Amino acid sequence: MLKQQLSRLERSTRVVVKIFTLEELKRATNNYDDNRILGRGGFGTVYKGILADNTTVAIKKSQTMNQSQIEQFINEVVVLSQINYMNVVKLLGCCLETQVPILVYEFITNDTLFEHIHNQIKASNISWEISLRIAAETARVLSYVHYATSIPIIHRDVKSTNILLYDNYIAKVSDFGASRLVPLDQDQLATVVQGTLGYLDPEYVLTNQLTEKSDVYSFGVVLVELITGKKIEIEGIIEELKEVANIAKRYLIVKGEERPTMKEVAMELEGLINENMKRHPWVKIDLNGEESGHLLGGKLSGFELDCTTSSSNTTTIGYNSVREHMRLPMDGGR
Repeated sequence: MLKQQLSRLERSTRVVVKIFTLEELKRATNNYDDNRILGRGGFGTVYKGILADNTTVAIKKSQTMNQSQIEQFINEVVVLSQINYMNVVKLLGCCLETQVPILVYEFITNDTLFEHIHNQIKASNISWEISLRIAAETARVLSYVHYATSIPIIHRDVKSTNILLYDNYIAKVSDFGASRLVPLDQDQLATVVQGTLGYLDPEYVLTNQLTEKSDVYSFGVVLVELITGKKIEIEGIIEELKEVANIAKRYLIVKGEERPTMKEVAMELEGLINENMKRHPWVKIDLNGEESGHLLGGKLSGFELDCTTSSSNTTTIGYNSVREHMRLPMDGGR
């Protein structure tokens, strides 16, 4: 299935996904040595790998071989191979010599946004300005996949554990295994509900109709998480937190059509950052100006329950590719 998908993708977009051999990945992980494990989960284990050219990578190896997982892995390869954006965790390639593909990603150095919100030591390293920049970078990714890819993509599992942080706390959005490509003639998809409880769009849960506004709701929860994670006593910051809280309320409106689009969200957050820089001109925030101008200022184109718990103690319905944790049974689940 995946070979067919990749062949079609290469013909239509000229995107080539690197195919690794099983032997290459065994050598890269020292035969999947336990000392190389970065994380374990219900769907697989992520290993730190060092390729023959000394490139450090993250290698996701499956633990189970059910049809649902195979389809999710294939979906992630197909979706990520169509995204070339600096704030998205890059899929470097895959290995097709096993029943479930082994996926190879760029190595992200600085853990998840969740850790930097809820771990006291790590939280102290991130200023409010950096937090706001991370939020803006994440919003721009979602705006990009909604509007600037050849086929619109809905992420469907936006949460703080799926936002990884690179050097200098640059945001990297991950886990597109649950994502859906949206045909250009449609603005919503009927699907089984998939995502993480607490971040899930309530309208999607009630109607099974997935729209781009579902990502807006989930992003709103992440923004609230960022705000409430800040225990700041610096004068002036409290007013900024209130301002962001007020706009986050609009992202969390129950009725999807009353929420802004991710393009509007990204523009709004960039506006807040610009205002913040005027108030505090000594603070320098790098917004990746070239991409920002292209995305925000330019013309943009076109309960099946598999329950897991993440490190945030929320329940995930479905698949989480790079950062998976222990699976728990749930009444009515599978």
